[in-house]
Amino acid sequence: MLKKLFSGLMGGSDTKPAAQKKEREPIEYKGFLIVPEPQDAGGQYRVSGWIRKPVEGGETRERRFERSDVVAGEDACVELTIAKSQRYIDDIGDEMFEQQH
Repeated sequence: MLKKLFSGLMGGSDTKPAAQKKEREPIEYKGFLIVPEPQDAGGQYRVSGWIRKPVEGGETRERRFERSDVVAGEDACVELTIAKSQRYIDDIGDEMFEQQH
């Protein structure tokens, strides 16, 4: 516990470096690509990821999201991320790319 505290104070981290994190396979939904990216939240996982949409000219529009929802298991987090992303796509659609953060 003290190691974790001192590590946090000194700028260290118990999370995997970006190079070790692998991007999950995108899930296609209504022309959008959902890429779950569960974030470690102290033994639980926070719902987060990317929603991408390929557009003409080979470009891809994308929207990063992170929710306050946390769940105990990584697989459960991926499932919840996909479900919430699908609902967001159904409700907002392409307008998500026009919104300001």
